[in-house]
Amino acid sequence: MSDKLTRMHDAIAAHVHDGDSVAIEGFTACICFAAAHEIIRQGRRDLTLCRMTPDLIYDQMIAAGCARKMVFSYLGNPGVGSLYCVRRAVEDGVPRPIELEEYSHFGMVGRYTAGAYRLPFFPLRSYKGSDLPRVNPRIQAVDSPYDDESIAVVPPLNPQVAILHAPRADRRGNTHLWGLHGVQKEVAFAAERVIVVVEEIVETDVIRSDPNRTVIPDVVVDAVVHEPRGAHPSYVQGYYDRDNAFYLHWYEISKDRATTEDWLEEWVYAVEDRAAYAEKMGAQTWDRLQPGEAWSQPVNYGAYE
Repeated sequence: MSDKLTRMHDAIAAHVHDGDSVAIEGFTACICFAAAHEIIRQGRRDLTLCRMTPDLIYDQMIAAGCARKMVFSYLGNPGVGSLYCVRRAVEDGVPRPIELEEYSHFGMVGRYTAGAYRLPFFPLRSYKGSDLPRVNPRIQAVDSPYDDESIAVVPPLNPQVAILHAPRADRRGNTHLWGLHGVQKEVAFAAERVIVVVEEIVETDVIRSDPNRTVIPDVVVDAVVHEPRGAHPSYVQGYYDRDNAFYLHWYEISKDRATTEDWLEEWVYAVEDRAAYAEKMGAQTWDRLQPGEAWSQPVNYGAYE
């Protein structure tokens, strides 16, 4: 048995290096803010940040000066407004300039899928009538070998590091995921190195009892981190709800560089780890984010010899 369980500090130290391309994915749910904060604490620089929806997590990393480039699709504080730290970096070069490489959502899905399958490109129709190919030269067109149609293609995306949050895994890295999967599976198979961060570590028998939920297998996982509440302010279905109040709060904080830096100092640099962050948030926060109960029914997979 290969035991890959490690601390967040050690996982980031071992697998995230200056200049790496890093994908911290998760579509609304399971966004690993704990990993982003540890990357900030360890002072990583010149990262290329890849993500379908670079919301607050990359706003904070860009405010901390971690990134030189972002590869993305939708950009904003979901349902709230702008990402002001990204705006300052793009418009004023503060705290440092950042390069943008933009796609549609499906364009990013296509890039990760091509990366996972080791394909030379991924074809898609969704750029017809779009200005994105005009501003992004990596979106090209090829002639179909089956008819006279020309179709847009995007290149594969193979991040050097993927950091993925999930409800549970065993110590080997076999990972259960439910709810909104996003592109967690595709990113795991596309990346060179994979860190899985989970709310719970369970025995392998638990994983094997429900094989259809094993979205990420141990063969692609390099490190497993047990980090309860590691996705806050996003959510993990069945563990805690999305902290909508925090997204509204960040909108106001991030408008000003000084208040942003004050927040980073208090909640990232001055906090040792995610356990200390969760304690500092206070019991009232976690009580407010209790998800309630809606249990899944058991399934008979059938016994065999």
